[in-house]
Amino acid sequence: MRIQRVVPVAAVVLAVLGVPASPARAAPAWGTYRWPVVGPVINGFLQPASPYGSGHRGIDIAVPIDSPVGAAASGVVAFAGSVGGSLFVSIDHPDGVRTTYSWLSSIAVRRGDHVSAGEVIGTTGHGHPEIPLDHLHFGARTGDTYLDPMLLLIPPDLSSLIRLAPLAGPA
Repeated sequence: MRIQRVVPVAAVVLAVLGVPASPARAAPAWGTYRWPVVGPVINGFLQPASPYGSGHRGIDIAVPIDSPVGAAASGVVAFAGSVGGSLFVSIDHPDGVRTTYSWLSSIAVRRGDHVSAGEVIGTTGHGHPEIPLDHLHFGARTGDTYLDPMLLLIPPDLSSLIRLAPLAGPA
């Protein structure tokens, strides 16, 4: 019973001091993000065993160099620039997910820009230097936890790949 009284008092004290209450973090919007580029996934997600352990913290999507990259969902650009001589863009989304678009050849946004889902944020570069096929590396995380981006993406429409044979008539 005492704890129930302390929580509201703490909230009032923080409000009086002008400290904003931290909003509850929403759950990732699974299956609602757009594909940033259209192409086959050539390297899947491999969860690292520890924050600094080996793994593949995203997926690689094969596309030609200079293909436009669209924001997977609306959000605010958290980073747009060079890291170790390569171009990267990260976007913070309202559901608490940060997506990252790596190994770009150009960037079309700046930190602080609001972007809409599908809006072009740059163009693809070669991708991971050790992989011979040109691709976009697309990653996602909440806080320090990396997520499999495939779980965020809208499932592709496979209806054009399915061919039904006609039913055999009565014998």
